[in-house]
Amino acid sequence: MDSDAIWVLIPLAPFLLGAFAIWMKHNRKIEEIRAAATAEKAAQYAAHSQALEDRVRVLERIVTDKGYDVSAQIDALRDTARIESPAAGDTGRLLS
Repeated sequence: MDSDAIWVLIPLAPFLLGAFAIWMKHNRKIEEIRAAATAEKAAQYAAHSQALEDRVRVLERIVTDKGYDVSAQIDALRDTARIESPAAGDTGRLLS
């Protein structure tokens, strides 16, 4: 490198350092925004997960209740589905 090139670069060093500092500050701000968005999404997922767990607990209580006849209701739903769905060789008519 020529000694004249060094004398040109030395006065530019503070400007380059300033630009680097501004760029680093900008990147730090972007990462803080991403972290906040990630934390917000995690909180939303946790709330949704908790709601689903609560619903499953209620369903477990209903199903495990001794006075509840689950198999009869499932069979009734199957019968209803057979009546409402068209037969394989049928052209759109409902079974009765």
